[in-house]
Amino acid sequence: MLAAPLNPSAVSHEAIARSAADGSDRLEVHPISAVRRRMARCDGVAAEIVQATRRDRIAFGYRGPRHMLAVCGQGLRRDGETAVEGLPSSSLRDVTRKLTFVPAGHAYCEWHQPRLLTRMLYVYLDPDYLPATVTLPPRMLFEDATLLSIATKLERLVESTGAGSPYFEALGTVLAYELLGLGAGRSHSARVVRGGLAPWQQRAVTSYINEHLAEAITLATLARLARLSPFHFCRAFKQSLGLPPLRYQSRLRIEHAKRLLARPTSSVTEVGLAIGYSDTSSFTAAFHKVSGVTPTAYRRALREPKACEEIEP
Repeated sequence: MLAAPLNPSAVSHEAIARSAADGSDRLEVHPISAVRRRMARCDGVAAEIVQATRRDRIAFGYRGPRHMLAVCGQGLRRDGETAVEGLPSSSLRDVTRKLTFVPAGHAYCEWHQPRLLTRMLYVYLDPDYLPATVTLPPRMLFEDATLLSIATKLERLVESTGAGSPYFEALGTVLAYELLGLGAGRSHSARVVRGGLAPWQQRAVTSYINEHLAEAITLATLARLARLSPFHFCRAFKQSLGLPPLRYQSRLRIEHAKRLLARPTSSVTEVGLAIGYSDTSSFTAAFHKVSGVTPTAYRRALREPKACEEIEP
């Protein structure tokens, strides 16, 4: 809990420490009645929209076990200050589209006296999402088009579903990959992992995917099987098998669907349900994306005789 309203004239590191002294894994807001919050989460990744509902002074505080990326979608303030432990504070007035990265264990504190209703997105990442050998420094009120684009996609998922999904988790992994470039430039992140999965890792992961083909498999689950961080796992998997893990599973689903469509006893809807799609339209779209035809057209082609056949003399 925020112990008390922060001093409007300054944001000290002592105030930051008081604001989130309980080590909560979620942002503290004061007063809580001045905002509307909506969160989605899955293994290792969470994203939260914090929307101001009135133009009162609002203070935010965080110091927790997860990395946090704060993204200001709308932040024009009459007065205010932003501080992250280890960096000088800033009283920048227009913080729209600015990002602040807070490593796990660091303190963050911010207050706004807004001109417009403040809208923030906070993304929380488990430290396991990043290589243990990499230490990321804090960054405050910076701009990065790639990170902003990923955060915008996460925000849309929070708004539309209010729940985590395989795509949501995949975006979290991509975000972690891009965050690696903050400390040493984008070229660093491209050098972190070399080589693919070891044979035993590949066997363990692909066997699991085949056995749970119709289920929503999380990246965290597959990474644990390979004993790698999700970041390392995604890059190694793609290098070994040529596709990201979730796309690989989708490809296997469609190949299995083709075998089921060859059987006349199952409808297209039943085939889609059997391989994990909740409705016919999503199954049809996925099948068309991989195969270039709809499931109905594929089944029809199986039943039609070849246009050109050899005629024996």
